[in-house]
Amino acid sequence: MSSSKSGAAVPEITKWHSKDGEFRRQVSSFRSLVEADPNAEFPAEAGRYHLYISYACPWAHRTLIVRKLKGLDSLIGLSVVHYLMGPNGWEFSSPDDVPGATLDDVNGAKYVREVYFKAEPEYSARFTVPILWDKKKQTIVNNESSEIIRIFNSAFDELLAPEYRGITFYPEELRPQIDEINEWIYDTVNNGVYKSGFATTQSAYEKNCTALFQSLERIEEILSKNEFLLGKRLTEADLRLFTTILRFDPVYHGHFKCNLKQIATGYPNMLRWTREIYQLPGIKETVNMEHIKKHYYMSHTQINPTQVVPLSNGPDLNEPVVKPATRPY
Repeated sequence: MSSSKSGAAVPEITKWHSKDGEFRRQVSSFRSLVEADPNAEFPAEAGRYHLYISYACPWAHRTLIVRKLKGLDSLIGLSVVHYLMGPNGWEFSSPDDVPGATLDDVNGAKYVREVYFKAEPEYSARFTVPILWDKKKQTIVNNESSEIIRIFNSAFDELLAPEYRGITFYPEELRPQIDEINEWIYDTVNNGVYKSGFATTQSAYEKNCTALFQSLERIEEILSKNEFLLGKRLTEADLRLFTTILRFDPVYHGHFKCNLKQIATGYPNMLRWTREIYQLPGIKETVNMEHIKKHYYMSHTQINPTQVVPLSNGPDLNEPVVKPATRPY
């Protein structure tokens, strides 16, 4: 335990800021890839791999969405942690106790940390989700969301039902544009909300919150001309941003003090875009707003010591939008 400025004890697991008040995200440790090649270290096989996620976590949410849109549900298992992050980190729970959560039926772990220690007994970094686990080799393949969604995008195509083969959210002809837009959106928006919310100095907060809203204005301008970030085609750039924007009004606007504007009232094109993605087949079932809100407001006691959870879920994402005549991916 460490102490806050008020003298109250702060659990080490929620002490994420640096000495200068800036939040700096940990670099993921497990970076192997599943490949279509049967001779690869981690070859694509049905039933071999398992995904650990939190419904609350935007990074894990990306992987859940791509798993759904690529039709990987029957090939890759799923475990979902409790929304509350306690002193021991993410915990597994029976769905009878916490609807939406699951027990770990692969490794029998009580906490995600146990999965990490099983893969690497000397592991000393943070115990994050998502995790892609190899049941055959009994180890973590990858815990970096941006790489897991690329694995899901193509590695299992030969094993998929015909209607899912060839679906790609990282088309070759758009890769330079996707990589470029991912870079600044990650830094200033996906991670920007955290850099604002976990800042412990006024200067760090103001710098990162200002950069965040500059990027939101830039995105709004893009979406005033395009259906999706790169035109008429839904790509991984959209999916990576979607999980942040979905959480913006109900969580980041208040909890993380990202309060210069709301999506519902300040960004009409972004709101239309969010609704369109949310209403795609399969997306709604990946969204659990109860887990999202309760995680942030109840886990981050250094920000919200009362653990009171606000009522609003943000804008109504079921409101009809004009949808494309054909599937946009």
